[in-house]
Amino acid sequence: MAENRSIKLEGRIFITFNIAAQTGLHIGGSDTGIEIGGVDKTVIRDRLTNRPYIPGSSLRGKVRSLLEKYKGLEQNQRIGQGNIHSCQQSEDYDTCAVCQVFGVPGERDFGTPTRLVVRDVHMTDASARKLQDRTELPYTEAKTEVSIDRVTSAANPRQFERVPAGAEFGPAELLYTVYNGSDCDPRKDIERVATVVEGLQLLEDDYLGGQGSRGAGQVELKDIVVKVRRNYPEGKEVAGEYGSLSEWAADLGRLQDDLRVRFGLDA
Repeated sequence: MAENRSIKLEGRIFITFNIAAQTGLHIGGSDTGIEIGGVDKTVIRDRLTNRPYIPGSSLRGKVRSLLEKYKGLEQNQRIGQGNIHSCQQSEDYDTCAVCQVFGVPGERDFGTPTRLVVRDVHMTDASARKLQDRTELPYTEAKTEVSIDRVTSAANPRQFERVPAGAEFGPAELLYTVYNGSDCDPRKDIERVATVVEGLQLLEDDYLGGQGSRGAGQVELKDIVVKVRRNYPEGKEVAGEYGSLSEWAADLGRLQDDLRVRFGLDA
């Protein structure tokens, strides 16, 4: 007989910020229908506005991947052409902050709901106005790269589409849920907010999207706001505001103490 388990949604933490491209940003889209003479690698675009955007899956996947590598977690789950980490046993899952925050496959009988939801991030109106009619492609530039055949020395020029440095996307929104119940401890959920901050710090030191080893994809997070909603239909309460990710990291201990009070865990 299956074990009866209970779970209660205690509330949600909303994390918003803007993403500023420090170097050109390339997050690939579909190349279907590209005309001869056009760019070889296009960026993904919003079908309604034609503006480039950052898919939530790209942002979430990159942060998770960086955390797995930073913590030295075993890459034991095949996904597409590569591997990711996914706890195989409940005792490992109980102590794995990455799997607790980002989730495990649905077939696991020990998994609890994913804590972190990451929304798509659209280009800001201000950046769109600045880029309009100033780039060779709508809101983007074409960067030419030349690979050289090491045997014949023949040049093979290719063009990549990317969003120019200085463009901003936002507000990005990360939705972090705090649970209580048979297999969930709200105190641990609040502790694991540090894992989200850690992952975003790793992202700033690395790159987002493709062509990162060639200089693309450096980003900066700015204008960070942390809000909390405990009850519906009540509104969100601001718990912290930060100009940069380093400011948020420096204030993390105070913020977690404040979150414990807001969630009634201060006793």
